[in-house]
Amino acid sequence: MAGEPQITVIGNLTADPELRFTANGAPVASFTVASTPRTLDRQTNEWRDGEAMFLNCSVWRQYAENVAESLSKGMQVIVHGKLRSRSYETREGQKRTVFEIDVDEVGPTLRYATAKVTKTSGGGGGNRGGGGGQWQGNQNQGGGGDSWSSSGSSDRNRGGDDPWGQPSQSDEPPF
Repeated sequence: MAGEPQITVIGNLTADPELRFTANGAPVASFTVASTPRTLDRQTNEWRDGEAMFLNCSVWRQYAENVAESLSKGMQVIVHGKLRSRSYETREGQKRTVFEIDVDEVGPTLRYATAKVTKTSGGGGGNRGGGGGQWQGNQNQGGGGDSWSSSGSSDRNRGGDDPWGQPSQSDEPPF
C-alpha cells in the first residue's frame, strides 16, 4: 500500500526474536522493541525516563532468519519500516488497535557496541530482495565496553563480488 508512514525507532529487544514459518514455508521473525524517551530536567540537570513504548515488529524470508540468528534479548537496535495499525476485538467484546512495524531495516546500534558483519551466501534476503548483510556474534550486556565478536569466518579477504572485500589499490571507495 502506497503512502504508509515510515518510522525509525531505537530501543532494546524485550526478548529473542521468534522465528516461525507460514503454511507455505515462508520464514517470519517477530520481535518487540522497547523505546523509552529520556529528557533532561534543566533545573536538577538530571535525565528522566519517560513512559516506555513497546512496538511489535515483523520481518520476512531470509531476512527473518538472519535476524533470528543475529539479534537477542537486551540488544539495542535501530528499526526502520512501515508503521501499520491493526484493529481487533477481544473475547470480552472490547475493540483494540495495535501499531506494528513491517521492518525494512534492522541492526544493532553501535553507540555502545561494535559489530563485525558477515555476508550471507545466496545473495537473496531482505524484504526488498536486497543484499545479504548479516550481524553475527554476542553482545555483552555490561557498560560502555560492550563488543561484538564474530562467530563465523569473515568474507573480508575472500574477494568475490564484494567490493569492500577486495584489496584496494587506491584510497577511493569502490563505488
